[in-house]
Amino acid sequence: MKITIRFFASLKEALKIDRLELELPATVKTIGDLRQHLAQHHVGWEDVFAPHKNIRAAQQLEMVSIETALIPGAEVAFFPPVTGG
Repeated sequence: MKITIRFFASLKEALKIDRLELELPATVKTIGDLRQHLAQHHVGWEDVFAPHKNIRAAQQLEMVSIETALIPGAEVAFFPPVTGG
């Protein structure tokens, strides 16, 4: 499955990339699987996508959880929690 991944704010700065097109193996089926895949297969990304890190995700512009199934061809966005005031 091929998807587009976008990174925002501090994630973009830490990873030094804002967009990535990726062909995923069949074992990557959910947002949580994708996080784990990114942590394991990209050098230096282990800490950014560590399970204890609070990272928000959206798929096709909708907020999603780690259990959400990936949609082939989708755009997935990762970003840190947002605060305002």
